[in-house]
Amino acid sequence: MKSHSLPFTAAWTMTLAVLLVSAGPVGADPQSVLSEKADREFASLELFYRDLHQHPELSFQEANTARRLAAQLQPLGIEVTPGVGGHGVVGVLRNGPGPTILIRTDLDALPVKEQTGLPYASTVRMTNELGAAVDVMHACGHDIHITSLVGTARLLAQLKDRWSGTLVFIGQPAEERGAGARAMLADGLFTRFPKPDYCLALHVNAELPAGTLGIVEGPVLANVDSVDVMIRGVGGHGAWPHKTRDPIVLAAHIIVALQTIVSRETDPLDSAVVTVGSIHGGNKHNVIPDEVKLQLTVRSFSDEMREKTVASI
Repeated sequence: MKSHSLPFTAAWTMTLAVLLVSAGPVGADPQSVLSEKADREFASLELFYRDLHQHPELSFQEANTARRLAAQLQPLGIEVTPGVGGHGVVGVLRNGPGPTILIRTDLDALPVKEQTGLPYASTVRMTNELGAAVDVMHACGHDIHITSLVGTARLLAQLKDRWSGTLVFIGQPAEERGAGARAMLADGLFTRFPKPDYCLALHVNAELPAGTLGIVEGPVLANVDSVDVMIRGVGGHGAWPHKTRDPIVLAAHIIVALQTIVSRETDPLDSAVVTVGSIHGGNKHNVIPDEVKLQLTVRSFSDEMREKTVASI
């Protein structure tokens, strides 16, 4: 997996900070002020990014990443609360009356082997939820997101005379497993801490040139559901398949059938994705197993399409 380009961090940091300080007291041009400050912060932000990239952690295991984020926010006068919904981090910066704005990053990495050849490439291996040792990499850019949030926090803490209101910075755990946001909400994200009037987030996009931002009206990223399927059969010897109920053959039929949910059951003007990302079953050439496990990711843009797709599965 290729690494994302770091200049995106500076572009996002400046753009987000411009949005937040432009409504403040009249003074020097906010973009020129922020550009100068972003240039001063860039070297240390790059070192922070490289450290994050070199030390990724899987979903539900982001303890060190959360500590690194908290350590960056605390010196800025931000009230930091760790351990929200697992390894979630919440930082609150109060600056007089005004709107409450939530700025969010994700923390976790993916079970992917890095092959970039970078001098700061990840060589980390961890144990996943199935008990297997896997390579780990920030292949989805969450290290960029964390760095961007820290850069934004630094600039806005330095420019408190240019804006008024409350900022809530959050580090969301287990985004890749689709559970971190729910856990933070259940742990009182919007009751223990100021409830936001607006929420801001970002995601890197390797298809955009480095240093640019993409903005569209309407949905940008889809809802996601993770679906686990257990196919149970009757195992036996591979030489006597007629005495078994082969779950591998059943799995093959099911995988093919799942492809028709989008191609034959979904209105072409709607959007949905059903992807089988993992299939595991059996241990030996000549033994038919008792069960096969599938892991699916399901994407949609509306509650109606989500319910229809899951029901079809």
